[in-house]
Amino acid sequence: MRMWVWLFGAVVAAAAVGGACGGAVTYDGRSLIIDGHRKLIFSGSIHYPRSTPDMWPSLISKAKSGGLDAIDTYVFWNLHEPQPGRYDFSGRRDLMSFIKEVHSQGLYVCLRIGPFIQGEWSYGGLPFWLHDIPNVQFRSDNEPFKFYMQNFTTKIVNMLKSENLYASQGGPIIISQIENEYQNVEKAFGDGGPSYVRWAAAMAVGLNTGVPWVMCKQDDAPDPVINSCNGMMCGETFVGPNSPNKPAMWTEDWTHFYDNYGNTTKLRPAQDIAYHAALFIVNKTGSYINYYMYHGGTNFGRNASAFMITSYYDQAPLDEYGLIRQPKWGHLKEFHAAVKLCSQTILYGTKTNISLGPLQQAYVYNGENGECAAFLVNKDAASDPDVRFQDRTYRLPRKSISILPDCKTVAFNTAKVSSQYSTRTMRAVAKLNSPEIWQEFDEVIPSFNDTSLRSDSLLEQMNTTKDVSDYLWYTTSYEQSEELNSVITVDSNGHVLCTFVNGEFLASGHGIYRNQSFSLESGASLKSGVNNISLLSIMIGLPDSGAFMEKRASGLRNVSIGDKDLTFSSWGYQVGLVGEKLQLYTEEGSSKAEWSKFNRYSQQLKWYKARFDAPEGTDPVALNLGTMGKGAAWINGESIGRYWISFHQPNGLPSQIWYNIPRSFLKPSDNLLVLFEEEAGDPLGVSVDTVSITKVCGHVSGSNPPPVASYLRQRGRRPKVQLRCPPSKNISNILFASFGSPSGDCSSYAPGRCHSTSSSAVVERACLGRRKCSVPWSYRSFGGDPCPGVSTHLLIEAECQ
Repeated sequence: MRMWVWLFGAVVAAAAVGGACGGAVTYDGRSLIIDGHRKLIFSGSIHYPRSTPDMWPSLISKAKSGGLDAIDTYVFWNLHEPQPGRYDFSGRRDLMSFIKEVHSQGLYVCLRIGPFIQGEWSYGGLPFWLHDIPNVQFRSDNEPFKFYMQNFTTKIVNMLKSENLYASQGGPIIISQIENEYQNVEKAFGDGGPSYVRWAAAMAVGLNTGVPWVMCKQDDAPDPVINSCNGMMCGETFVGPNSPNKPAMWTEDWTHFYDNYGNTTKLRPAQDIAYHAALFIVNKTGSYINYYMYHGGTNFGRNASAFMITSYYDQAPLDEYGLIRQPKWGHLKEFHAAVKLCSQTILYGTKTNISLGPLQQAYVYNGENGECAAFLVNKDAASDPDVRFQDRTYRLPRKSISILPDCKTVAFNTAKVSSQYSTRTMRAVAKLNSPEIWQEFDEVIPSFNDTSLRSDSLLEQMNTTKDVSDYLWYTTSYEQSEELNSVITVDSNGHVLCTFVNGEFLASGHGIYRNQSFSLESGASLKSGVNNISLLSIMIGLPDSGAFMEKRASGLRNVSIGDKDLTFSSWGYQVGLVGEKLQLYTEEGSSKAEWSKFNRYSQQLKWYKARFDAPEGTDPVALNLGTMGKGAAWINGESIGRYWISFHQPNGLPSQIWYNIPRSFLKPSDNLLVLFEEEAGDPLGVSVDTVSITKVCGHVSGSNPPPVASYLRQRGRRPKVQLRCPPSKNISNILFASFGSPSGDCSSYAPGRCHSTSSSAVVERACLGRRKCSVPWSYRSFGGDPCPGVSTHLLIEAECQ
């Protein structure tokens, strides 16, 4: 067996690295090897700037409790180097403190430096100033780009070395990533694509970090860099390592689908995640799985890429607010525990495949000392066959994998969820529904004479704003000899457009995620004489992917009034809003401006401000903006992101209503809330809400495996409903309890035709007044079998207060 060995200071393959507690690490074709031992590693992505430093300890702790061995994060170039040579590692940007917190909790770190990251992050993490470097071509064999990419990568690596954060120095970082999914665009660059890949790999390895490097979705990753898989079904789609001496790694196992404004939210169930993760282990000899995301968090400020909503991967095992999302978190925790019961047999044993049927197969691992572990796979999505394995019969639920750590007893099945389900509730604690609470400030609509930046053509928006604002005003004047009703036609490269004539709003329009360009026709009443045409072009984030991103165009393409083409007329430009220049969202800027009393007459482009006290307690806080239209929100000067309530999904509902307010953004009282509303939303419907888990539910039958934690005990094991309320809350009420044949599941249920009459009494006795309780599926506990000849289920829903 060949094994790559990295030497600190020498450019050779695999790494002498230390784990969370230090120690040498190498790799071979089976796995990473830490301190001489092969490791099967479960990792989860938590992006430090998508949360706040006060949230990091809890997020990492919950990830560890969920059975993770490592935390994965990108490094965000545009946050850390906003201007060439000027670096920022403060607050949410404090990468070093984040890594140290992971280390302090005994987990490894997988650091994806990129520095192009995509990640639904503005400009894919590249700082916009790169756009203005002469002759630059992003992500290609281009000397200007390579210079700055190497400069930043070296800066990060040297900072990490100085803090002894690489595992070879006793730190937690066991692997790093260079580039990101480059194979998606490689062909566009011709011969320059492969040569750039070779350069990037050599540059990274030459930094002598003492850890292996990975390139995700890069089948031609040069030795010693490991090629890895991203996606939802890498157990089926991964072509495998490009060398027999490299381990199979899954750098992005998507736990959800990112949401953009107007799309239909697609949920990925816990059962599917567990099934494909298990399949990757057995079918691809996978030994590293990273869940993307484990906690998605929030796209604060203007960091979301084009058309991405502010909430990021809220359906991850830890939701946007850091609350545990069940059953996804619990089901994966059980999966991790089951795999780790037999991980040594998997990593060191001999694997054989046995056919159990046309779509059924057993993957069997045998160790040198008689150890045996098996994964029984049923790829049939339509039936639950009985199969024979080692003289025993096993029923395999459709599209599932059963894990038998001893080749006899099922410890876990990917389709059988025994973990509780939880219900998240938003409760309004401060309704800002009084006109006296609010003040307003009208944004100024500029005319051509108000501008100093001029051009005889329509300027490209990103190159003009330099990403300092989402907003760019295009203004011109149009002389008319007499009053006339006409039509203004504008072709835009996106994303949103508002048209004004002589200060009066005419119309607005927008593109969509997959087709960001659009045309807008507005009826206009022109007066005799000079008419001021003011067009506000608005971006909802910069692009985050694709070849030749530096050439991407935004803003207006063509403008005409009636038959007259104004595209090459004299245009005046204003970058940003007056309110942005005045910093109305800060205490200082707000106090210096002249605000007016709230006027119930809503109109476009208006700033609103109000004050509120922080909710008591420790529950997360959210701002309900359900009655607003489109704009941005700030709390005490901190941007909590863009909102776009008026852009509905196909089901007629907004993509996002609640916006995360981290507790660290709040003072005990007198918090400043500022909204910039582009449309005509109503702030009287805004409220400050708390976010909490208010109900928990469990549902098992006799065919559910008992909790994995009881596996080694063997005797007396049985399925259980295990309920747990959040900290500081207890089970206050049993909303439903049935041991029998209840219909439905935790999302919708009803009593069945048979039911133990003692169901409620048994459950109340076990659970009421407690933070957590365990109720076994047991005929004895409920006074016998209430449903002879029928599969008996136990379903309980409880309220937490």
